[in-house]
Amino acid sequence: MSHPDDFSDTDLSAWLDGELDAERRAQIDAWLREHPEVAARARLWAADGDAVRARFNSVLGEPVPAALVHEVWHTSAPPRWPLAQAAAAAGLLVAGALIGAGGMWQWQEPRASGTLAAGTSAGWVQRAALAHSVYVPEPRHAVEVKAQEEHLARWLTRRIDIPVKLFDLRDEGFELVGGRLLPDAAGKSAQLMYESLDASAPKQRVTVYLRKPDAAAPTAFSYRQLGELGQFYWVEAGAGYALVGALPKERLLALAQAIYKQQPVAMPAASAAAR
Repeated sequence: MSHPDDFSDTDLSAWLDGELDAERRAQIDAWLREHPEVAARARLWAADGDAVRARFNSVLGEPVPAALVHEVWHTSAPPRWPLAQAAAAAGLLVAGALIGAGGMWQWQEPRASGTLAAGTSAGWVQRAALAHSVYVPEPRHAVEVKAQEEHLARWLTRRIDIPVKLFDLRDEGFELVGGRLLPDAAGKSAQLMYESLDASAPKQRVTVYLRKPDAAAPTAFSYRQLGELGQFYWVEAGAGYALVGALPKERLLALAQAIYKQQPVAMPAASAAAR
């Protein structure tokens, strides 16, 4: 069996991209089975890449923006490449984003754009959304430990070093499916998954992402929309929470309030965030 040091992030990226020979791939497969935390991190890289593809694949078929055409044809130096090559260059920008997706989880430098980069103090909110996208569609292996197993809360509490409460959301129409341990930027995090109780409607799932926050993590109760996903997130009493789901904002807010009310203090800014 290969030693863990034999497998760098470059090896794992090649493994994800199917670039290894059969022997090397089998070695990494066996090693990842013995190192589930690294396997989870690699799965998140894959999810990151899928998210970038979902966001930018449609751009490859779009016409070249007029501003780019103008820039190419009206620079001080005569252009040496035709419009088709300008389109190819635009495509390379997207391809570069896809190639770099696997490394996003390792980048610790905050980005100047103000977005929630995965390595920043607020990047855990982005990781919560990506983890939701990875595991919610799973029909059989959505959670590591099912809700019926009594040790779920104790196990997650020990692993992420903050008290994990199994929130009761049945009054809001959701029941606990179970939970799992996830890698985090500087440690570990947990995900609890809930499923809708209404048997007459299509099943819906929401997730609660829990972590020990960084000292610089924003604490305000906040909301953001990511495509069809909505997300409420906040820090309270030494724990970070991110509730994620493809639900209307008002319904997701009701779930967030139910979660918060099961904590020691009442939610201070829910009404402001809902506006």
